Amino acid sequence: MLGVAPLALPTPSFAFDGAPVNQEPAIPVASPQSGAPGALRKSVPAAAANATTTTPSLTALQYAAEEGHPVAQFKLGRMYAAGDGVVRDDIRAFDYFSRIANAHAEDSPSAPQAQIVANAFVALGRYYLNGIPNSKVKADPDRAREMFSYAASYFGNADAQYDLARMYLKTADASRDDFRYGARWLGLAAQKGQHQAQALLGQMLFNGDRLPRQPARGLMWLTLARDSAGPDEAWIKESYNRAFAKASDDDRASALQMLESWVQGKRE
Repeated sequence: MLGVAPLALPTPSFAFDGAPVNQEPAIPVASPQSGAPGALRKSVPAAAANATTTTPSLTALQYAAEEGHPVAQFKLGRMYAAGDGVVRDDIRAFDYFSRIANAHAEDSPSAPQAQIVANAFVALGRYYLNGIPNSKVKADPDRAREMFSYAASYFGNADAQYDLARMYLKTADASRDDFRYGARWLGLAAQKGQHQAQALLGQMLFNGDRLPRQPARGLMWLTLARDSAGPDEAWIKESYNRAFAKASDDDRASALQMLESWVQGKRE
C-alpha cells in the first residue's frame, strides 16, 4: 500500500478577501510503506482478484491505471471506496488516490487533470480524518488538514475549501484566527457553488452564529444550497425550512433580490 509520507505544510496566510497569499505550499509526497498488505502489483489479474466480477471495462481501467493514467486511477479509487461493481476495499481506494497525489501534486492547476488530482487529495484527507479500520491508516486530523489545505490553496478545490473550513470552525479550542480562516475558506467555497458550504454559511449568517446576523443573506445562501442538495442531505432542506419560517417578509423579499443578482452574475 502506498502511504502518504509526513510533510511540513506551513499555515497559509490570507489576504483580506480570504484568498490564500501563499500560492506555493509544500507538496505532500506519497511513499511506500514497507510490509503494507494489499499493495498493488503490476499484474492486472492480481489487481482484479478482489473484484466481484471482472468485466472488460474494469479490466481496461485496471490496465490504464497500472500505466499511470490518473483518470483511470481515480475512477478505480471511487469504485473501491463505494463498492461500485467491486468488493469495497478502502485500502485499495487509498492506494489509488495516493498514486495520483504522488505523481501529480506538482501539475499545473490549469492542467486538464488538475481537478482529479485535487479530488484525490480531498479523498485522502477524508480517509485521514476518520482513519481506515484495521489498517495502518489511522485517524490523523493534522494530516487531513494538510491534504485539504494543499488541494484548497494550490488547486482551489471547493470541496477541499469546505472540508478545511469545517476543520477550522469545529476545533474545540478554536482561536479567533482559526475561526477567521474557517470563515474565509467557507466563503470561498460558497462563492464557487459548493452547496454544503452555502448551507453552513447560510445557517451561520441567518442565526448570527459567530458572525454578524444577516438573515436575508443567510436565507439567500440556504436557498441556493437547498436547490442543489441531494436526497440524503435532509439537514440542508431542514435548515432552509426553519430559516424561511422564521424570516420576516422583508427578509424574504431581500433574499429573493440577492438570489436574482447571484443568478444574473453567474450568467454574465
